[in-house]
Amino acid sequence: MSGHSKWATTKHRKAAVDKARAKVFAKLIRQLEVAAREGGGDISTNATLRTMFEKARAASVPTDTIERAIKRGTGELEGVQYSEVTYEGYAPGGVAVIVECLTDNRNRTGAEVRNIFTRNGGSTAEPGAVSWQFQRKGLITLPRTFDEEKIMEIAADAGAEDLQDEGDQFVLVSAPADLHAVSSALGAAGIDADSAELAMVPSTTVPIASESEARRVLRLLEALDDHDDVQNVWSNFDIPDEVLAAASAE
Repeated sequence: MSGHSKWATTKHRKAAVDKARAKVFAKLIRQLEVAAREGGGDISTNATLRTMFEKARAASVPTDTIERAIKRGTGELEGVQYSEVTYEGYAPGGVAVIVECLTDNRNRTGAEVRNIFTRNGGSTAEPGAVSWQFQRKGLITLPRTFDEEKIMEIAADAGAEDLQDEGDQFVLVSAPADLHAVSSALGAAGIDADSAELAMVPSTTVPIASESEARRVLRLLEALDDHDDVQNVWSNFDIPDEVLAAASAE
C-alpha cells in the first residue's frame, strides 16, 4: 500500500509543472476515448467512463475536451484507435513494476518500454510474472481535516473495505465496482476527496533502505511515467519517508 501511495505523491508533485500537466491531460483524454469505445458514451451506464470522467474533471480537463474525447471513442467524431497493453518488469532492487499503456502501435510502444527498463537498470518480465503480486482496487485519498470515524461510517455503508492512515492523508480502499458509490456517498456528506482512482495495490512490498537505490528505482518509474503511451505505473516499493524525500530532492 505504501509503495503505491508514496509513488502517487511523487507523481502529483511532478504534475505541478505545466509540461507534466499537459501530459496528464493527454493521458486522461486517451483513457476517456477507450472507455467510451468499449462501454458506450453514457456515464450513467458505463462505470469505467464515469470514473475517467470524474478523474478528468478533478484534473481540470475542460468539459468540451472531455465531450470530444467521448465522441471520438463512440465514433461520432473521427479519431485514432488506441488499444490497451500491459507490460511487467522489475526495477532495481527487485521492485515489481506494472506499466499500463494505451497505444496505436504495439510494436513501437513495446520496444520503447523495454528500452526504458534496460537503460535504467531494470528488466522486463513475462506476462503474469509480476501481476500476481497486485490486486485491482478502488482508492480514495482524503485530507486529514475530516473526522476519521465519520469517514469510515459513511464509507463502510457505501461498500468501502478499509481505511488506512498514511500519515498526511487517509486512504480508503474499496472493490473496483464500489469506487463510485463510496466516492458519491462521501461527496453527498460534504467530504471532498483529493483523488479517486482504480489502482493496482501490491499485496507485498519490497523495502528500499538506501538513498542511492531509491534514486535508481524512482528514475526508472519517472522515465516510464513520462512516456506518452504510458497511462499508469504501479510498483511495490516501500521507501521510508526520509529516504524518499532525499531521493526525490532536486
